[in-house]
Amino acid sequence: MAKQITGKWNIGVFDSGLGGLFLLRALTEKLPAYDYIYVGDTKRVPYSNRSPETVYEFTRAAVRYLFKNGCQLVVLACNTASALALRRLQQEFLPQQYPERRILGVLAPLVEAIEERHPRRIGVLATQATVNSHAITRELKKRVPGVTVFEHAAPLLVPMVESGELQWADAMLTAYIQPLLLQRVEGLALGCTHYPILKRRIRRIVGKDISVISQDEFLGKKLADYLMRHPEIEVLLGKRKKREFFVTDKTSTLEKRAQEWFGKNIKLKLIHL
Repeated sequence: MAKQITGKWNIGVFDSGLGGLFLLRALTEKLPAYDYIYVGDTKRVPYSNRSPETVYEFTRAAVRYLFKNGCQLVVLACNTASALALRRLQQEFLPQQYPERRILGVLAPLVEAIEERHPRRIGVLATQATVNSHAITRELKKRVPGVTVFEHAAPLLVPMVESGELQWADAMLTAYIQPLLLQRVEGLALGCTHYPILKRRIRRIVGKDISVISQDEFLGKKLADYLMRHPEIEVLLGKRKKREFFVTDKTSTLEKRAQEWFGKNIKLKLIHL
């Protein structure tokens, strides 16, 4: 790695919307000292109904923006982007344009968290795009011998969370989760970063005997472990507790949630990707 100024770089967090903002809160609770920049492509949410090529192009634009604004490391806090764009970004985009930067996804930590529970039957609730990619099933079968994975798409949950209209949330969640419960799953993995926002409702629906695996509960530790394994990256990161928030569209729900999670003084700045 070429010489870079230590202690000056940010951690970037990207998502299409509220899910990444919720995960950013979890990261700042576990690793509060670091400097973070969040980019939410809220104008084009959800990504799950886009083609893989479009998801890649949107994600690449956001990652490039974060790199140009001083991020050494970017976390794709979006399972759809992690499933459809991460590998190509790591194999093509980084070597050609930013060989000294790093991009991490959220699927690998999710698979590791599932693996730690040694399940025989696991349900995965995710967006249609993530389910169609079979990325979670593929990685789980590599790491957990004999596991049976049941994936189920929940395409209406992201728009519902983004709108803030949750009056039908329990009925919708029950309809999506019931097919997985009928498969006698031992655990339910939330394969979209928007879904942890609904995890209390989800836990109430599945009951105490089924574990709910929610990315916000372990992503901070996984990032801390990564930085410990890569001190050459960690030493570059700023530790001034700086927070910046950029979005491509502002909505009342987004502003309300942002203030709820990060305080009344949070400023969401509009950008174009």
